[in-house]
Amino acid sequence: MNPVLEPLFRTVRATHPKADLRLIERAYDVAAYHHRDQKRKSGDPYITHPLAVATILAELGTDDETLCAALLHDTVEDTAYGLDELRGDFGDTIGSLVDGVTKLDKVKFGDAAQAETVRKMVVAMSRDIRVLIIKLADRLHNMRTMRYLPEHKRHQKSRETLEIFAPLAHRLGMNTIKWELEDLAFAMLYPKRYDEIARMVSERAPRRDLFLQEVIEKVHGDLREAKIRAVVKGRPKHYYSVYQKMIARDVAFDDIYDLVGIRVLVDSVRDCYAALGTIHARWNPVPGRFKDYIAMPKFNMYQSLHTTVIGPEGKPVELQIRTHAMHHRAEYGVAAHWKYKEEVGAPGPTGKVKPGSDMAWLRQLLDWQKETSDPGEFLESLRFDLSVSEVYVFTPKGQVIALPEGATPVDFAYAVHTEVGHRCIGARVNGRLVPLESRLGNGDTVEIFTSKSPDAGPSRDWLKFVKSGRARNKIRQWFSKERRETAIEAGKEAIGRAMRKQGLPLQRLMSGEALLALARDLRYPDVSALYAAVGEGHIAAQAVVQKLVASIGGVDSAEEDIAETSLPTRLRGRPRGGGGAGVVVAGDADVWVRLSKCCTPVPGDEIVGFVTRGHGVSVHRADCTNVQQLKTQPDRLVEVSWSPSDDSVFLVAIQVEALDRPRLLSDVTRTLSDQHVNILSASVTTSRDRVAVSKFTFEMGDPKHLGHVLKAVRNIQGVFDVYRVSGAGG
Repeated sequence: MNPVLEPLFRTVRATHPKADLRLIERAYDVAAYHHRDQKRKSGDPYITHPLAVATILAELGTDDETLCAALLHDTVEDTAYGLDELRGDFGDTIGSLVDGVTKLDKVKFGDAAQAETVRKMVVAMSRDIRVLIIKLADRLHNMRTMRYLPEHKRHQKSRETLEIFAPLAHRLGMNTIKWELEDLAFAMLYPKRYDEIARMVSERAPRRDLFLQEVIEKVHGDLREAKIRAVVKGRPKHYYSVYQKMIARDVAFDDIYDLVGIRVLVDSVRDCYAALGTIHARWNPVPGRFKDYIAMPKFNMYQSLHTTVIGPEGKPVELQIRTHAMHHRAEYGVAAHWKYKEEVGAPGPTGKVKPGSDMAWLRQLLDWQKETSDPGEFLESLRFDLSVSEVYVFTPKGQVIALPEGATPVDFAYAVHTEVGHRCIGARVNGRLVPLESRLGNGDTVEIFTSKSPDAGPSRDWLKFVKSGRARNKIRQWFSKERRETAIEAGKEAIGRAMRKQGLPLQRLMSGEALLALARDLRYPDVSALYAAVGEGHIAAQAVVQKLVASIGGVDSAEEDIAETSLPTRLRGRPRGGGGAGVVVAGDADVWVRLSKCCTPVPGDEIVGFVTRGHGVSVHRADCTNVQQLKTQPDRLVEVSWSPSDDSVFLVAIQVEALDRPRLLSDVTRTLSDQHVNILSASVTTSRDRVAVSKFTFEMGDPKHLGHVLKAVRNIQGVFDVYRVSGAGG
């Protein structure tokens, strides 16, 4: 046997003892032969990649056909080895798997032109789910070795991973792969946020580990007394999930991280409920935090009991209680089916998902791709559907329907049937009449009232509150077919209104040529289609106006207005001359000079001067965004140079980016005042992803002092980046 395969075979023997090792070795030999002259970006022989992908899959316990396809997955695309030859050597099943993965390799995630290929992935998944499992393992190994790619490629791949691949792994219940993909992509896309969370985790780890050990010992002792065999262990914390919880629950890091997580593994379902009773007998449960996913499994076959109790020292403790088989499925998802084939809804011998299995989501996706003509819309729906969790509601006859979190009776109506959605006029939830925009909760029973009128149809307002991709698509389709004329008028009016608001010349901008050129740029066939898109809410009227203005060279004379948003830095009795500003103009020492506020230049920066009308010379940094516009009037540019005196004071603008928490702003301002800087202005915005961006403008006599200021601010807890901003746009 080839010694290179020994680690792989050791894993295969442990997870899939009946696998055909000779077949796997033959697949390796063929792949190694055809990839023999190829190298990866890292300089390693190319065969190391298929081997690593096969090893990841072996750890999941997949079957020998999947392992062979993993070893051969790049041969058809990257070598002279053809698909027909591969089918002849290894049979149709392995040939189909390799073909499916090869097609997936061509899938690009991004704009509408590329989004069409996402359909291939959906179709390939529906035919044989193993295609996607191989692709996920392939992406995982690529993410582990991503550092050898250029930066723009790393960012693009990481974004795809967070938006598409990690949520797909979650949908398939493959949590081990999902967590690692998320952490790798998070570290690549937001290295500073990742490092800050890692730093905060490591600082608190020792204290937290002691508390965790105490809880584990108490739980273990109680279960032993109750004669329940159990494995009790701490749950690993993944940096990206910590960050996501901070965003979702809108709380600070400490409140998330101090929440201790425990996992209890028992032998049977009966023991799960017995263990729950034992734990609730010791500690009081937190109301509303108990979830029974054993009786009501999640969409991805996940089963477990979740409860939160008030543990020692009054601190909350999260517990997950499940059987060993449930745990294996929670970690490996669909891939675990090969290990537990006797379970209901497992894939058949070919790995295809049987009708009636838990993969209903996949069938729903197939329906979508048939219904949705616009690939961009399909990709948007897929992204949204992957990113949300679900609620389960009942029809009056007791049928369970899964909907996205925050779904409304309208979403429910469209889930039942398109016509029910279109004709929906009211709803009763748990026997009570409710508004159509009400949010549904787990376990609600929903009854829909429909209109008998032949003219009945959805309301445009529904688009503001529906949550499911299906409902949104169906409503848009209805309007695009039935209400195109109305949409065109509404769009035309909205664009005109946006122009009048800004006092723009309507006649000039609404001319046929300018609008037609813009429609073509935005990939609309004609101006009517552009108006309709605005009317239906696909594109904002304001965005169209901005693009129109840009296309005709911007609003006249705006350049100088933008450039001159500047204030004199320091006048103090010196209305003329450049000494107070620390700048002199070549050939004329007695000119009033002011440092432009748009880019706040300080000694050491390369600068240019611009003669303004009645306001002396404004000084900009050479790399200021406004200088490009000023260069169109070269006769007004003058040479300037630094000549700071003891009483010169300079404006400096800095930007602080931090993970949001209470008292963050007061900590930053206190640190700045400790550094003896005089703050002139401050602004703070907090984004939806829990990042607080603060901008401070302050006076400073010696620009060399700036390095110490930045260092002091960087050491504040939660701050992951601080830098000087070089212009109005940062």
